[in-house]
Amino acid sequence: MKVSVVMPVTDTHKAALKKAAPNAEFTFGKNEAALKEADVIIGNIAPQKVKTLPKLRFLQLNSAGANTYCEPGILPDGVALTNATGAYGIAISEHILATLLFLMKHLPTYYDQGKAHCWKDAGPVRTLYGSTVAVIGFGDIGRHFGRIAKAMGAYVLGVRRRSSDLVPEADEMGTFALLGDILARADVVVSCLPDTPATQGLYTEKRFFGMKQGALFVNIGRGNAVDQDALKMALQSGHLAGAAIDVATPEPLPESDPLWEAPNLLVTPHVSGGYHAQSTWDAIIAISCRNLEHFIKGEPLENIVDRETGYRK
Repeated sequence: MKVSVVMPVTDTHKAALKKAAPNAEFTFGKNEAALKEADVIIGNIAPQKVKTLPKLRFLQLNSAGANTYCEPGILPDGVALTNATGAYGIAISEHILATLLFLMKHLPTYYDQGKAHCWKDAGPVRTLYGSTVAVIGFGDIGRHFGRIAKAMGAYVLGVRRRSSDLVPEADEMGTFALLGDILARADVVVSCLPDTPATQGLYTEKRFFGMKQGALFVNIGRGNAVDQDALKMALQSGHLAGAAIDVATPEPLPESDPLWEAPNLLVTPHVSGGYHAQSTWDAIIAISCRNLEHFIKGEPLENIVDRETGYRK
């Protein structure tokens, strides 16, 4: 069996992968010749390239999202597709918490005042304790953040596509049929949504102005879920007290984009996940190792992708 590992790896990662498949022939790095001979690929490659690989039997992605690989004509019949759901929850939920506290505690103001050698009280702050927090998209990342928010004394409203069954990380759970009501109740809205036809353009002007006056909005899901002009309007009007976005449309967000000028907006360049945290990187490799072992033994794979949604079944 030939395995092509196209995601970046350390020597420790290489050793773990080889231990998981001791009889396999490994190639590391994006080697075109190796890809054409590979039975297994670990890591993301250009989706259009997948359909040109005649020997491929199993593709393990290093991302949670897999929607572009599920488009018609991309993945040949019989090729197993798995993703890295479960690897990103810790790092991204900590990023959400950091950006929320950044906004709640006037830290941008105090940072600027410090540079200006200015000692001045910026006024009352907000706290997660006693707040109502809506987490839209209650998958792995949403559940991680829900656990943190509850531990800090927040009341957590979760939203999922299909099931409203309550889980320990939330105080209430609803589906998208209740989205308007849930947004109206929340002091903080955290969007963890994937890129699907149902989520594109979800946060419209009506949605933003239907949120509670003074609410905070955080988006770490996908940029195309947000009408960015509407977000800017909600911030400029003061209806939203602040927002933090780690994703945008397009990416990179152009220097000339008017969204940069929105008040009380923190923009980070899609850095909450990826390989920025060692724990995330290690977790992706751990998932890949387990799935290599499962694949060799003919056992069910972890994180099988639902071809309709592009995310884990």
